Amino acid sequence: MERLIEEFLTARATRKPSPHTLQAYRRDLRTVAALAGAQAEPAVALDQVVITDLSPRLLRAAFARFATPRAAASVHRAWSSWNAFFTFLVAEGVVAGNPMPAVGRPKAPLPQPKPLRGEDTPEQLLASVARQDGRQRDPWPERDVAVLALALCAGLRLAELLALRVASVTGRDGERRVQVAGKGGRPRVVPVEPELDRLVVAYLQSRARRFGARSVRPDSPLLVDRRGAALRRGGLQYLVDSCYRRAGIGDRVPAGARLHALRHTFATRLAEDGASAAEIMRLLGHASLASSQTYIEVTAGQQRAAVRSNRTHRVLSGLLAVGA
Repeated sequence: MERLIEEFLTARATRKPSPHTLQAYRRDLRTVAALAGAQAEPAVALDQVVITDLSPRLLRAAFARFATPRAAASVHRAWSSWNAFFTFLVAEGVVAGNPMPAVGRPKAPLPQPKPLRGEDTPEQLLASVARQDGRQRDPWPERDVAVLALALCAGLRLAELLALRVASVTGRDGERRVQVAGKGGRPRVVPVEPELDRLVVAYLQSRARRFGARSVRPDSPLLVDRRGAALRRGGLQYLVDSCYRRAGIGDRVPAGARLHALRHTFATRLAEDGASAAEIMRLLGHASLASSQTYIEVTAGQQRAAVRSNRTHRVLSGLLAVGA
């Protein structure tokens, strides 16, 4: 199993998934395989599980154990991982068929958007981070604002931000755009408005002053840490969290969203301003229209709730009661 899992992950790596996605594949495959080994008769450890022994019955039992403490979305993701794994094994001639259609899977609910709460929260965040903070050991507001603005105004994911190069922002003045290496190897181009362009330019100029002109070569990572090295996943998450704390808006960030709350804010505001699901899909790099539609549905629900909060409705309710 261990060898086959690694061969599968090597094959998937050609599609350029994020390291986080590859880790999720490995974790789902190893966890369910270990549960299948424990359900076998006699029980065996993971390193003794034989792929041809994984019958539909054994896999159903393993997935039943896997599903007990987990959400439907996690079970759905694991099922998809195993389905892709067996599809690979069939293509390689390792097994004769894919048993996963005989293993039930829950319908995964579409994740609900988690934008920043509060009408002016994004503007408050940017304004606060743009100010020099004497409490910081090495303040770099130009870099911090550029990171937040790229997520808020271009809707980039964490992995997409980390993959950007200086040359990713291209085009003539007034026609600037950012070329994004999207999820699942799907590239996309997002327009860059002049205000965002000026923030990125100001950041690169501040970087050249800190580390020299060679630090902003076209093939250099766009986002770097305070030592000039490419930002990594943990560093970027810490940077965004620290910006939330400095702005005092931690209570307006949905649980578990962190940087993704900025991307969701971008999409939600697109929907509020009348963008179609197809437009949101293209700008965010969604694989399906259904994912983009959730932003429009949530926005419609928020609009109805806002209308419902109008005090006049209570007057109307009283009139209806009198009429009855």
